[in-house]
Amino acid sequence: MKKYIILLCMLMGSTSLVLAQEEPIKIVFDVTSDDTAVHGYTIRHVEYMSEEYPDSQFQVVMYSGAYDMVNKDKSTVADELEKLVKKDNVAFVVCKATIDRHNMTDSDLIPGVTTVPNGIYEIFTRQKEGWGYIKEGK
Repeated sequence: MKKYIILLCMLMGSTSLVLAQEEPIKIVFDVTSDDTAVHGYTIRHVEYMSEEYPDSQFQVVMYSGAYDMVNKDKSTVADELEKLVKKDNVAFVVCKATIDRHNMTDSDLIPGVTTVPNGIYEIFTRQKEGWGYIKEGK
């Protein structure tokens, strides 16, 4: 009898784990680095997560040194980012204050990337709404 109870508990535990993994999630990714390696693995993380969890939402917020990640003339991940930004469950936003500080305009951005007034406030707002938080960096 003890074996059956243990087996039942194991089955119930694995069932709830599967159900928990299928529940939609919302994650905001924080990117501040000018390191192109960070840009590359941010793209890989978002690409994997958006494919694995198509009913979930993902937003990448860039500010500080990460402005070249979305600069259409300087980005090392432009092609991949352009594909990802077309997905319904993925958004890339950059801090307007950051691009202003670096004398960029909206026309310098990779198509599909939008701006927010303040990157830190955007992340704070998402967290207040219940979004998970990932800091991308080394």
